[in-house]
Amino acid sequence: MHQPRTLSAKLGTIGGVLLTVALASIGLTLWVTWQLEGGAAAVNEAGRMRMQTWRLAQTLAGGDRPRIDALIAQFDQSVLLLRQGDPARPLFVPRDDRSLDSFADVQRGWQDLRGAWVATPLPAAPEVARQAEAFVPRIDAFVSAIELQLARLTAILNAVQFSMVALAIGSAVALLYAAYLYVFNPLSRLQAGLARVAEGELSARVEVSSIDEFGTLSQGFNQMAQTLQGLYQTLEAKVQEKTLGLEAERARLAALYEAAAFVASAGSLDELAQGFACQVRQVAHADASAVRWSDESNQRYLLLASDCLPQALIDEEQCVPTGSCDCGQAQAQARTRVIPIRAQGNGAALGYCERAGFETVISVPVRLHERLVGELDLFYRHAVTLADDDRALLETLASHLAGAIEGLRAAALQRETAVAEERSLLARELHDSIAQSLAFLKIQAGLLRGALKRGDNPQVARTLDELDAGVHESLSDVRELLVHFRTRTNEEDIAPALRTTLQKFEHQTGLPTHLSIEGNGLPLDADVQVQVLHVVQEALSNVRKHAQAREVWVEVQQSPQWRVEVRDDGCGFDDGAPAPDQTHVGLRIMQERAQRIGATVEVASVPGSGTCVVLTLPERQPLAA
Repeated sequence: MHQPRTLSAKLGTIGGVLLTVALASIGLTLWVTWQLEGGAAAVNEAGRMRMQTWRLAQTLAGGDRPRIDALIAQFDQSVLLLRQGDPARPLFVPRDDRSLDSFADVQRGWQDLRGAWVATPLPAAPEVARQAEAFVPRIDAFVSAIELQLARLTAILNAVQFSMVALAIGSAVALLYAAYLYVFNPLSRLQAGLARVAEGELSARVEVSSIDEFGTLSQGFNQMAQTLQGLYQTLEAKVQEKTLGLEAERARLAALYEAAAFVASAGSLDELAQGFACQVRQVAHADASAVRWSDESNQRYLLLASDCLPQALIDEEQCVPTGSCDCGQAQAQARTRVIPIRAQGNGAALGYCERAGFETVISVPVRLHERLVGELDLFYRHAVTLADDDRALLETLASHLAGAIEGLRAAALQRETAVAEERSLLARELHDSIAQSLAFLKIQAGLLRGALKRGDNPQVARTLDELDAGVHESLSDVRELLVHFRTRTNEEDIAPALRTTLQKFEHQTGLPTHLSIEGNGLPLDADVQVQVLHVVQEALSNVRKHAQAREVWVEVQQSPQWRVEVRDDGCGFDDGAPAPDQTHVGLRIMQERAQRIGATVEVASVPGSGTCVVLTLPERQPLAA
């Protein structure tokens, strides 16, 4: 099939033809010039051969044999140069028959003359002159033949140059005519058509006279004018249609905004489901609606809420097993569907929905990412179809509902986590206060039992005093927990607090302690100080319970960052041993307390050489309030 030529193809063809002709002319000019240069050099070399002939004749008359041999060799070189040409410059004999025949005649004459001039004895001077006079006309005839060929080439060169001038003028005329024919003329027709349309004449059309780009542009202009004419004639109807479309879009956006605002303010799942069922029924203009929730395994659908749904249908479909009804879709096949109540062909009704008077059900899955959360069902008492915009609106509303359900679940998990954290905090406080005091009381009770068996009355009295002090301290701790639900704190610096802690430890265990504080650092916040003291107390409690130590050292370094080290000389333990049982929560509680203040706890121990607990706080702690 013949393909229409585009404007670019037409202009390209014209330009290509002109360029080809121009290049051919330029190439012919260069070739002729090369031939002229080569022929002129050949003429010069032939003239040189004429002078060499006379010089050789004079040398023969003198009888100088070495000079004769040199001139003969030089003449041979000139003949060879004319026969083979010079690769370094344009020098060659023209290839016309006359020039080649004349050059061949010169070569034959030179071979005859050379044989006579190299013989011994040398010919006489009059004979040499006669031979030279007979040979030189051959060279002259050769030169005349070359000059005649050069004259022909010069005439050709002049003709080519005149042709190039004519070609340039013709090319300019051809390009201008092509531009007028293919560009300016169609462009003027388009401008005239645009002017008529601008004046309000929408019936204006442009003649399509070609099938190139301007032809396509003319067709597009005609279609545009026709469309504008149709739009102008049916403008009122189209404006009304667009207005209705914008109103429908505004209603959809309003429904989305209202749904988003409602799901954000719903405080419980029942409130969310019931309110959403009412909203979606009004948005979809349904006769009834239902919101169903699906369990994690998608085994059943529970009815969370409904609006305008008959009570009998609510009671009968309170729980729908997945797949038992068209409403309860399995997760793999879940999609938005329009379900006719009566089955196709046999007229059988779909159960309870038909008895309630419904003819169509729209089922919309409620998805959260890839998980099926539930289903949204809309009931109609007439046949309905679902447009793409309405389908997108219902699926967007369903996604809002899924996000709100997930938000309620996340809030419930957050509240549960907060309760768990409060319980963990209470457990740590009990462990650090009441539990340690009770452990001390247990030790004192063992000492009291031993003193009673021995009948050591002074020891019994001392132990009873310790028990009385421990009971009072425990009561004070319980009272503090009940009133403030926090560990007792004071406004003193950590140094006297550590001394008080160590004095209490010495009093309870009888072990000597050593406190060393180095550097000058920023004071700790009250909450940070409490956690540091608790970690130190827990480390000392572990020394009392497990270390079997003789001495305890507490070293505090305040700069460049706070570092607290609790070290003993007890029995130690193996670092590579399995983790302790969950009932031994001391180390875990120390780690948790350190994490609360952004610190780290390191425990190092060697069997038989003691244990070292190091608490390192982050740098640049803020000033205390």
